[in-house]
Amino acid sequence: MRTIRTLAVPALSAALLAALTACGGSVSGDGDSTTHTTDSKGSRSYGQCKVTGVRGSIHLKTVEKDTLTVVGDLPSPGWWNGDTVRQIDSGYEYCMAANLAYRADLPKLTVRNVSFDALVAGKVRNFDLALAEISITDARRKVVDFSAPYFASNIGVLVKSGSKVTQDNIADMQLGVKQGTTGADFVNQHLHPKKPPKVFAGDVELQAAVQAGQIDAGLTDVAIVLGKAHESQGKLKVIGQYETGESYGALYPKGSANASTLDGAIEAMKKDGTLAQLSSTYLAKAFGGDPETIPHWSAK
Repeated sequence: MRTIRTLAVPALSAALLAALTACGGSVSGDGDSTTHTTDSKGSRSYGQCKVTGVRGSIHLKTVEKDTLTVVGDLPSPGWWNGDTVRQIDSGYEYCMAANLAYRADLPKLTVRNVSFDALVAGKVRNFDLALAEISITDARRKVVDFSAPYFASNIGVLVKSGSKVTQDNIADMQLGVKQGTTGADFVNQHLHPKKPPKVFAGDVELQAAVQAGQIDAGLTDVAIVLGKAHESQGKLKVIGQYETGESYGALYPKGSANASTLDGAIEAMKKDGTLAQLSSTYLAKAFGGDPETIPHWSAK
C-alpha cells in the first residue's frame, strides 16, 4: 500500500507561475493530499458537503481500510475548491466523492493530487476512483475504466480581455493546450493551427500562459476555463466554445471490483437530484454564469 505524504501546495505568484509554464513544470505533485475524517461522535462529515442518500447503502472494497481514496488534478475552481490541496473542502466533484464515501459508510475521505496525463494513461496506482473532469474516450478505455457519464463537456477558448482572437482567425494564433487532454486532440485534429500548440502540464500553467501573453488562447474544457476566467476578475474571458459530444466520467483502475457498485451509486445520485444540486451550488457560482451563453463556434 502506498504511503501518502501530507503536504500543502503554497500559493504561487504570477511570476512563479509564468516561470513554471516556460520550463514546462507543474504545480501539481503526486504526494499532495488531504484527509477528512469522521468526528468524535461518529457522524459522517466531509468538509462543507451536504450528504444525501442512505448511509451504508453500498459496500466498497477500498485500497485503504475505512477510507475512500480519490485522485484528481487539483485544485479546480467549482469542482475542487481550496487554495491548496490540503484546504479543499467543497466543490462538485469533491462533494460527489463525499456522497460516495457516506453511502459506503466510510469514515475517511482521502484526496490525492496526481498528474492528469499519468492518470488517463493508466499509470496512477492505489486509488479507488478519480474525479478530474475526465472526458470518456475509447482510447482511454484501453487502460482504465469509466463510470457512466455525469457531466457533458465542450472545449472552451480562454483569452485575455481585449484579445483579437476570433472564430475566423484562431488557426493563425499561438494556441495552448493541456497535456493528455481531449482538448489537445481536438485542436490538432479540427482546428489545424498553423503553429504547433504549446503544451502545458496543468490548468494553472495554461491559465498563467494566457495571462502572460505566452499564448493567444488556451483551449480546454469549457467547465474549467470558465472557472479560470471567473477567478481572474476580468483579466481573462471565454469567448467561444466548440461542441465535442463528449462527457465526463469517473475513472476507475482497470478491472476495479468496485466499478458496478460505484456506477449504481452515481446513477442514483443523478436520479435523486444530488448531482443537479451540486451543479447549482458549486458550478454556477464558479462559472460566473450559464455556460450556454458562451457563443458556439464551428471548426473550419
